[in-house]
Amino acid sequence: MTKHAVVTGTSSGIGKAIAERLLADGWKVTGLSRTESALSGKFEWLQTDLSAPESLAGAVSGLEPADALVHAAGFQRTAHLGDLDPAALEGMFTVHVAAASVLANAFVPSMPDGGRIVLLGSRTSTGMPGKSHYAATKAALMGLGRTWAQELAPRGITVNVLSPGPTDTPMLNDPGRAATPVKVPALGSLVDPEDVAALAAFLLGPHGKSITGQNYVICGGASL
Repeated sequence: MTKHAVVTGTSSGIGKAIAERLLADGWKVTGLSRTESALSGKFEWLQTDLSAPESLAGAVSGLEPADALVHAAGFQRTAHLGDLDPAALEGMFTVHVAAASVLANAFVPSMPDGGRIVLLGSRTSTGMPGKSHYAATKAALMGLGRTWAQELAPRGITVNVLSPGPTDTPMLNDPGRAATPVKVPALGSLVDPEDVAALAAFLLGPHGKSITGQNYVICGGASL
């Protein structure tokens, strides 16, 4: 039986890489994003605005039950103390945390036992100069993930967080993060989105059944 995954942020970056990996592995994927996603295979795109979480439950109400939910959509705004923008914090919290909460709330009741949830965090969630607001929103995902993992363990549903370091995606060129220039990690290159997708695929697959409530840092040595 073909399994169904709902993946956010499939128009680019890590969300797109995860969707492509799951499609290659035989999954059916529904992509949620504001910008159109056109991927080959058993893929359906549903236009959604993750910055308006109050609209999400209605937008996804017609979808079939999901065997997996992957929340990869996100963006980054950076600034140092003295230049922090409350609107930036609100925007990132809405997309990273509030949207994750609404989607899980919508999909988990009908998710089959043994389902999977993966949230995209960040290796900066433990703190990084100039990224306090971004780090705070990504740290919040750890609280969600570990709590949901405890709640859903009796149903065999696993919940884990993937926390990449500097990854080769369009986000690195976003002017909104200009206050924190990219530093190449110790291994000498940016993180490959396909490497993140491969770990996501493992956690979402049959051998991920014994792993829950964990945070996996994929940083190319940036945290050494």
